[in-house]
Amino acid sequence: MGSNIEQSQDDVPHEKNLKGKTVTSQKLKRHDSLDLESSKMPGAKQVVGWSVIMKLAFQSLGVVYGDIGTSPLYVFSTIFLDGIKHEEDVLGALSLIIYTITLIPVVKYVFIVLQANDNGDGGTFALYSLICRYTKVGLIPSTQAEDKDVSTFKLDMPDRRTRRASKLKSTLENSNFAKFFLLLATMLGTSMVIGDGVLTPCISVLSAVGGVKAAAPSVMTEDRIVWLSVAILILLFVFQRFGTEKVGYTFAPILCMWFVLITGIGIYNFVTIDITIFRALNPMYIVAYFQRNGKDAWVSLGGVVMCITGAEALFADVGHFTVRSVQISMCCVTYPALILAYLGQGAFLTKHSDEVADTFYKSLPKSIYWPMFGVAVLAAIIASQALISGTFAIIQQSLALGCFPRVKIMHTSKKHHGQIYIPEINTLLMLACVLVTLAFRTTEKLSNAYGIAVVFVMVLTSCFLVLVMIMIWKTHILLIIAYVLVIGSVELVYLSAVLYKFDQGGYLPLAFAMFLLFIMYVWNYVYRKKYHFELKNKISPEKVKETVDETNSYHRLPGLAIFYSELVHGIPPIFKHYVENVPALHSVLVFASVKSLPISKVPLEERFLFRRVKPYDLYVFRCVWLV
Repeated sequence: MGSNIEQSQDDVPHEKNLKGKTVTSQKLKRHDSLDLESSKMPGAKQVVGWSVIMKLAFQSLGVVYGDIGTSPLYVFSTIFLDGIKHEEDVLGALSLIIYTITLIPVVKYVFIVLQANDNGDGGTFALYSLICRYTKVGLIPSTQAEDKDVSTFKLDMPDRRTRRASKLKSTLENSNFAKFFLLLATMLGTSMVIGDGVLTPCISVLSAVGGVKAAAPSVMTEDRIVWLSVAILILLFVFQRFGTEKVGYTFAPILCMWFVLITGIGIYNFVTIDITIFRALNPMYIVAYFQRNGKDAWVSLGGVVMCITGAEALFADVGHFTVRSVQISMCCVTYPALILAYLGQGAFLTKHSDEVADTFYKSLPKSIYWPMFGVAVLAAIIASQALISGTFAIIQQSLALGCFPRVKIMHTSKKHHGQIYIPEINTLLMLACVLVTLAFRTTEKLSNAYGIAVVFVMVLTSCFLVLVMIMIWKTHILLIIAYVLVIGSVELVYLSAVLYKFDQGGYLPLAFAMFLLFIMYVWNYVYRKKYHFELKNKISPEKVKETVDETNSYHRLPGLAIFYSELVHGIPPIFKHYVENVPALHSVLVFASVKSLPISKVPLEERFLFRRVKPYDLYVFRCVWLV
């Protein structure tokens, strides 16, 4: 990354070619000319058609919604750990579930948070990157004069800034504490999501295989369950190498079948058992639920939050698809299926309150029990996919800001740039999941830890979103206050409820987060030190000429020499060190830099910036590769 400074004087004017003759950019026929900025080349902006959007919406079913889609398997059992004490408690809990799903995944994420994507990317780092582009709060400047010429980097800033936005922007830019706090909060949130990406596969697979034990207790012992879970986890992670598109097309039909079946079962239950279950749409049952149960109702919120554990994946995985495709799949398939499924389970519990420990399977019609059991096991295994894909996406974003060790990123689709696979991270996630499964062996403590990471990231996302609303969107202050009072307060209540079980396994995601936070912060600290050293000690064009003139008295070797540096503007100090130890230079010198922009994609025709360094007869060039 480079500093936000103007173009250096040693840059070649665009109207000069290699021979010094005056030309215009319109007359140049070669797009690889060193005198034509790559960002000036014509490029057509791609528009995603509806056929592509619908295809991506279908794929997203198999990637994004496995976690939140399989929540009907266990939500009611985690809410009523000690059984149902009052008949209307079912209506109160069901009302909580319905309004929680409506408020958080749908209203907050689908219609608000997805709009805060950073050129298609989502997640905590995407929000931080978006804020850094509009305010100078990054500890390393991430923008420079040339960036504005990249078509996907342009900012559509309004001409008039409100006093509130300008004041907040100025406060953040002038406070080193605020800059460090935003960076650490972003790293912590990212670490929590990755930690949740470790827990989700473990819980999903253990729950699925545990269902096999319920069907055949004499065959499946605890040891067999653990080792079978390990084998399934390894296969799941091995399958990731085929890419999001193939994973989506493979898993999407299974999740579609799952949503169709739970919708049908839900309708069957409330039609045949209790059609009046729609009373739960009245929020007054929530008030009565808290009045009857007091502290127990508050503790039970830790179970209610399990119905939205995959909500953050909606935002983290949006880079693999598009905003519109995720909105369509959520509103048209996932949301109605979940609401109808919970209504059916609620209707069943009004007549069979003693079956709350195994609500899902007990509410199934006997004729479809075993087919549904098989689909449920497959769906539970697929539930881990959402956060695995989300982990790949947020690590790619953290790399662009120098906050994670460099890893190999493989783009698995030529059509959709956000679909990626990171082999090293996939292997580390697999090893972590296997170790956690072997260590904990059951889902009891893991379930206590499950909600903490998710709700913490939700609260952090809301905090960043408020900054975006104030500084970038210029949202009306009454709407911001309404968001904080309604959604923010609800999330804080849920966070307090899940933290109640911190000592019962809730420490696990925090332990993961602290470990990852340490790695990310140390890497970023060294990255910043190295960058500022090169910036402070860069070599002036006059010094380059003096050095080259001195080496001419020795020897100019034929050929090309390439010097790599993070420094985008100026000649790095490594050049001086090289000359002192090797008193000879090649006839052509190229100073190359790779700069990661905090955006999802740089168009192919805009990725390279070539410049000549004065004096021109020395054949010294600069090349910047934008990624």
